[in-house]
Amino acid sequence: MEYNFTQDIKSIREMLGLSQAELAKAVGVQRVTISRSELKENEHSDRLLELIYSYAYEKDIRLNKLKEMFWQERLDNGHKLLFHGAKSEIKGEIDIKKGRINNDFGQGFYTGENYDQAVLFVSGFERPSLYMIDFNEEGLKSRKYIVDRDWMLTIAYYRGTLDKYKAYPLISKLIKESRDCDYIIAPIADNRMFQIINSFIGGEITDEQCKHCLAATNLGNQYVFISERAVNNIKLLERCYLSVNERDHYQNIRSADAKLGDDKVKLARIEYRGKGKYIDEILR
Repeated sequence: MEYNFTQDIKSIREMLGLSQAELAKAVGVQRVTISRSELKENEHSDRLLELIYSYAYEKDIRLNKLKEMFWQERLDNGHKLLFHGAKSEIKGEIDIKKGRINNDFGQGFYTGENYDQAVLFVSGFERPSLYMIDFNEEGLKSRKYIVDRDWMLTIAYYRGTLDKYKAYPLISKLIKESRDCDYIIAPIADNRMFQIINSFIGGEITDEQCKHCLAATNLGNQYVFISERAVNNIKLLERCYLSVNERDHYQNIRSADAKLGDDKVKLARIEYRGKGKYIDEILR
């Protein structure tokens, strides 16, 4: 899927009240370049994409957020707007078997319910894309998780840190339950959160300490599609360009949130010290 650049460049120019010549001068290209792009007469270069979208962002036009609002308005009943941040782009059909095995819930197609969270996860890559997705929930079986012990243990299993416990009845039960559905709705666990889960699996903190530490770093929910039936209910709506200055904006947010989250984790370790059970107590 290509960017909707032809329409975007027209929208940006008209929202700013600029002629083709004025926009061309503002971004440092020839007027004919703008004209041909609006008429879809030329292949747009990576440089031109960056110039146009960055300029719009500098002028406080949050084009992707506006698109999110419009797509939300167009959704049919029973449909949900989701977001997928890609390191580069989605090539070909969505394939649940292409994903890494050691993700939060194993192989699958991962999406988020929030635009900002999706951008945050790919803002550090050189040429990421953001996809807006129409998901039809009808006829599908879901499993929903919250930040609790079952979720922590399931994440730990799929991320490969429960090897010495994987034969235990509780773990076997949790893994079976995690695959008895078409898609999963669960809190997102980034690498920072996984380090906390690792502390629980390693016996450093109790399940109660771990739960409250993780709640302090809440990143919202993810939708993980693990069956072909679920993938067939997904429709890619649009591929959005993420300019350098938009990515920088989200990187700064992430840095600020990380500091606050780290402080909350420290406090949660103190507040819930001695409460709950250690991993060996749970699985013995």
